Amino acid sequence: MAKVKYITRVSKLEEIPHRDKAWMEEVHSRYKFRANDYYMSLVNWDDPDDPIRRLVIPNKGELEEWGELDASEEKSVTPVPGLEHKYRDTALLLVSEVCDAYCRFCFRKRLFIDENNEVVPGTAQQIDYIKKHNEITNVLLTGGDPLILSTHKLEVILSQLRQIDHVQIIRIGTEMPAFNFFRILDDPSLLEMLGRYSTPTRRIYIMAHYNHPWELTHESISAIDLLLKAGCIICNQSPIIRGINDNIDTLVELMRKLSFYGIPPYYFFQCRPTAGNKTFDLPIVKAWHVFDRARRMVRGLASRARFVMSHSSGKIEVLAVDQEHIYLRYHRARNPHDEGRFMIMKRDDNAYWYDDLVEVGIEPRMDTIFIET
Repeated sequence: MAKVKYITRVSKLEEIPHRDKAWMEEVHSRYKFRANDYYMSLVNWDDPDDPIRRLVIPNKGELEEWGELDASEEKSVTPVPGLEHKYRDTALLLVSEVCDAYCRFCFRKRLFIDENNEVVPGTAQQIDYIKKHNEITNVLLTGGDPLILSTHKLEVILSQLRQIDHVQIIRIGTEMPAFNFFRILDDPSLLEMLGRYSTPTRRIYIMAHYNHPWELTHESISAIDLLLKAGCIICNQSPIIRGINDNIDTLVELMRKLSFYGIPPYYFFQCRPTAGNKTFDLPIVKAWHVFDRARRMVRGLASRARFVMSHSSGKIEVLAVDQEHIYLRYHRARNPHDEGRFMIMKRDDNAYWYDDLVEVGIEPRMDTIFIET
């Protein structure tokens, strides 16, 4: 099996000028750095604004004090260690605290900080919780990256979940197709195992995480093809990130290629106000503008994605923006009474998050709502 070489110290990157390594080490002391030689081979080191570089190489802007480590208050929806239960029918299992590479804008970067204990080895307590809650039909494996686990360890988890009758869908959130396709191409046992547990009536969904078209290399798409042939269904979700995919043409290219290759876009996220992430975040109005223009330039499955904020109160969809207002709706809500609730907020071009907005008490006239161009 081909193996990548991991890089966990910026001082080992020969391409980085010596003058930059001091502040990079300071960033690294706060937020861990991890990449591999394959992914680094995609970087154009002559371009300081290269999007692949910006995805994983420490950025000086991360030193700016801003945001919270747990920006969506995930701790408040954690009934047992390693399991989140925010929405009635969905449970989230944190099965790994490591990814093949660390995105600089990660909203769960707290997992990679020393002494973190949110990911608990073993799943007995979490599986028991799911067994006792018949309303849970959908389980998402995440972390970290579940595919960092050995095939055997991953199968142990999948087999236990498949023994629970009310669990119909298992999702695996992973960046491995983008970061390290060897994990898929060179392990037939992984594909065989996924094929056994992804059945015609109880599918496994691979929630891929491609942020930029340059990640869609020939080898990466070959890995996606094998996952599809194994019977998995694949979707993509990504935040809209400053300096990476906040260009309309780039986002159009990403959306088109994803749909062409069998990885249709599922969600695009407003970046959460996570500690150190202001350099990657866009104001809501700006991010909506980029998303909406791009979505109107694509067709079919490429255009079905939603633009949402994963707020502590729920998944809030940004529906439209006009000259005075921002129109929101709870796509999923932590409080069932909020499910589907429509909200009209005063337009604020400097607002980064739902908490920055002010709701206005007027009845909407849907015939006057237009989408900004």
